[in-house]
Amino acid sequence: MKLLIDADFIVYKNCAACECEVDWGNDTILVQSFFSDAYRAVTRELNVIADQFEFQNPELILFFSSPKNFRKKIYPEYKGHRNRKKPCGYVRVIEKLKTEYLVILMDELEADDAMGIHATLHPDQCTICSPDKDMRQIPGQLFDMKETMRVSKESGRNWHYIQTLAGDQTDGYSGVPGIGVKRAVSLFEEKGYTWSTIVEAFEEKELTEEDALMNARLAKILTKDDYDFKRDKPILWTPTASD
Repeated sequence: MKLLIDADFIVYKNCAACECEVDWGNDTILVQSFFSDAYRAVTRELNVIADQFEFQNPELILFFSSPKNFRKKIYPEYKGHRNRKKPCGYVRVIEKLKTEYLVILMDELEADDAMGIHATLHPDQCTICSPDKDMRQIPGQLFDMKETMRVSKESGRNWHYIQTLAGDQTDGYSGVPGIGVKRAVSLFEEKGYTWSTIVEAFEEKELTEEDALMNARLAKILTKDDYDFKRDKPILWTPTASD
């Protein structure tokens, strides 16, 4: 069994936790960390994740986001508020991890997308390990760092639709004003999980189908069917007749 791990989250969190401030006085405060502490914290958490599974010696595959992001071409303000610098040791820890683990970074894709593609290429061999609710879109096995669940193709599609309406403030796209996850679920249960339900909800707020499509494309986590392997480019999501 392969564990597909959202290593962006783990490395950032642990490197940040290992930072400390040294106040030198005279208007000078230095932020520092010890690489060995940061790296030990990261590998300890990876081992804790592996220990959650009954099978021994699972293969850990670490996924990181590309510095470039195809969603910014759709919506330049996407994650525009996330301009914080990486914590001390972040890059060095990743370089060290590359010597001990398989590390995957796909150009212009976030770690979520790369995990989604890999998981749907090998559906019976992989478990996604991520606390990110976005991964509920990907059919297969998901460990959300608390429990393991099975995501069906239908429930994955439904969650994409829910996120299209609810938006994601942390990622910087708004969905339909006034609609959160609970309201979105209620709306779909009443009217059906269809593209027309989405468009109608946007139009009721004097938004357009083009606005709905942009939000759907920003919300969509890629699978193998959403990626052109010959051109190494994502295929932007477009509703079909079945939607």
